[in-house]
Amino acid sequence: MHKTIQAALLAASTLAAATASPAAFAQDTSTQMDEPGRNVFEGDSFTIGAGAVATPDYSGSDDYVIAPIPAIRGRIKGVTINTRAGGAAIDFIPDKRGAKIDFALGPVATVSFNRTRKVKDPVVAAAGRLKMPVEVGVSAGFTVNRVLHDYDWMNFNTDIKWDVAGAHDGMTVSPSVSYNTPLSKSLLVTVLAYARHVDDNFGDYNYSVSPAQSEASGLPQYTGKSGWDRAGVGTLVAWDLSGDLRDGGFSLIGVATYTRLLGDGKDTPYTSLRGSADQFMGGLGIAYTF
Repeated sequence: MHKTIQAALLAASTLAAATASPAAFAQDTSTQMDEPGRNVFEGDSFTIGAGAVATPDYSGSDDYVIAPIPAIRGRIKGVTINTRAGGAAIDFIPDKRGAKIDFALGPVATVSFNRTRKVKDPVVAAAGRLKMPVEVGVSAGFTVNRVLHDYDWMNFNTDIKWDVAGAHDGMTVSPSVSYNTPLSKSLLVTVLAYARHVDDNFGDYNYSVSPAQSEASGLPQYTGKSGWDRAGVGTLVAWDLSGDLRDGGFSLIGVATYTRLLGDGKDTPYTSLRGSADQFMGGLGIAYTF
């Protein structure tokens, strides 16, 4: 069951990004697409999604599991809620109709199930489980609308979070950028890039092999520290089943990402001796917007 939870939380934010409703879709200046009978993105809207994904068993694992994925996104009276991996972020700055640039700022909170329960690899499992961190912080960014045409947009975002549960007691900084464009009235494509920087507390907690862990697992001792521990790219495709992305309803979602572990994320024995620095994730799902 823990593998299902972990995989679901890791993929949830990616699925939500594919079904997000941009301010660009609320414009009425298109020369490329006929106007719909209604545009669900002009007011309050809500998206829920579910699917299945293949993802590593833990960060750095070369064992893969299949698990369901949930995703939720909503905008109510100018306040936007977006899924994150293991949590959610809230944007309190309303988007302005017709604006070239929209800003985002609000709280973010997540939990991590990485190695908090039994994993497939018996050697990594012997090193013991980690305590679940609860990371709380701020999410900030901006969106540039109508980059190349009337219906595309680019998102720039950074989440800064601190553990408040006494697990790693550290800080993470996670920047990301995505370009989003409809290829037709029914097909939306997103390409994204992301990375993460961690501090010494996070690196030590997640990547170190202590003397006790070394004795229990047979892995060599290792000390993790701060640095960039991952970077990745991905693509997402949303196909609206009604033939028009702007009228809501059901959409089919495809997602694929590649993450390269860096620094101690790559060099820790949990990855270098028992797993792989190359991390892949792919899945299919369905979402409903109303």
